[in-house]
Amino acid sequence: MDQLAIADRRQLRRKLGFWRLVAIALVLCAGIAVYLYSSGGQAGAFARPHVARIDISGIIQDDRELVERLDRIAENDAVKALVVTISSPGGTTYGGEVLFKAIRKVAAKKPVVSNVRTLAASAGYMIALAGDRIIAGDTSITGSIGVLFQYPQIKDLMDKVGVSLEEIKSSPLKAEPSPFHPPSEEAKAVIQAMIDDSFNWFVDLVADRRNLPRGEALALADGRIFTGRQALGLKLVDELGGDDEIRAFLEKRDVGKQLPVIDWEAPSNSLPFGLGSAAAAWVKSLGYEAFPLLGHVENLGREKLFLDGLVSVWQVGKD
Repeated sequence: MDQLAIADRRQLRRKLGFWRLVAIALVLCAGIAVYLYSSGGQAGAFARPHVARIDISGIIQDDRELVERLDRIAENDAVKALVVTISSPGGTTYGGEVLFKAIRKVAAKKPVVSNVRTLAASAGYMIALAGDRIIAGDTSITGSIGVLFQYPQIKDLMDKVGVSLEEIKSSPLKAEPSPFHPPSEEAKAVIQAMIDDSFNWFVDLVADRRNLPRGEALALADGRIFTGRQALGLKLVDELGGDDEIRAFLEKRDVGKQLPVIDWEAPSNSLPFGLGSAAAAWVKSLGYEAFPLLGHVENLGREKLFLDGLVSVWQVGKD
């Protein structure tokens, strides 16, 4: 191949590369435009009178974004009521406490209904207590009032593999309990006192919000779970039902049935309609492996889940 043909091929390759980049830019710009347009439409919907709805599902943690969202709902005059749907086995006790208080701030300004769906146990039930009315399904699972502290114990494993740990600390209770040796009776007493204090706070919350004598609330706080029908009989929920019952309650609070229910969702960290992953796949098909970040567009904002400290969570199969 002569030099002229080689030069022509290189020039053609450069032109193709340029137009590929232009096409990629156009797709990304189109995605951003659609995203901005849909966000603008959502903002317009939030400006009209409506009933806000938030969904709390999975493991409950200290969720700052959700707390800020609840604060915006409380301050938005267009929001006439709030529906909190809950499908959660619980989570950290502190996470439940923070969300309970944030929802009560909303309830100070507008009606709030807690909708117990499949499961609202432990910290999930704690959050449900924040509603002015708790509505559950006949077979919903709720309750599991209590506090738990867990830590691993790997001393036997270390002994088997011949590994030991030496430690020097300022006092016997520093860094206790430890996974590297069984806790002393003094350490157990300290942890138990901490658990008892948080548990008593939880029981007082149940007694206050459900208008129960503390003795009755304490009798129900042995970690048991209940169906919605059982919980109704024990006064842990107010009513069995779903959307119709929620609307009927809100109507009694002067929130008209004609108002739309709008989901206040967490902001998305990726382009809409899967455009992020689609663009990444298309770019890769064009041979542009030099853009590795595009392959992770759909993974932005994902974090590993860790639970630490005191937890209020329902655990299945625990002996």
